[in-house]
Amino acid sequence: MHQEIERKFLVKGDFKKHTIKKYKIEQGFLSTVPERTVRVRIKDDKGFITIKGIGNNSGTTRFEWEKEISFKDAKNLLELCEPTVIKKRRYIIPTNNNLFFEVDEFFGKNKGLLLAEIELPSEDFKFEKPGWLGAEVTGQKKYYNSSISKNPFCNW
Repeated sequence: MHQEIERKFLVKGDFKKHTIKKYKIEQGFLSTVPERTVRVRIKDDKGFITIKGIGNNSGTTRFEWEKEISFKDAKNLLELCEPTVIKKRRYIIPTNNNLFFEVDEFFGKNKGLLLAEIELPSEDFKFEKPGWLGAEVTGQKKYYNSSISKNPFCNW
């Protein structure tokens, strides 16, 4: 259990050349009520279940609990998820202060959407914004994965 502190941005330029690792992700939500989301995720060949609490006023901080589960259990739980299961590729990009941007390139009904997140040690932590980083969308619910599973990018 921990407090997750992260900021989210649109992506406006070429980020892929800075990538050190990438993953294929498939995820769905068992619950998307405002007080908590329960997510099932397959990341390459590993399964995870995650519970996230409600965010603070700025949308940067919220409770997060995650546990690895078997690939088979994750696949079975994805069948129980609310529509729509999200498919994306995640790119890991290091910063100059030992942090990492995670850039998600979405597929299916969310094709064309590129979002970058950075997890921070504190809300006021200063970090350098690379040139490919676009407008900040932290706290804007329409960019939450739980929201785009219900209202995909193709409908915007």
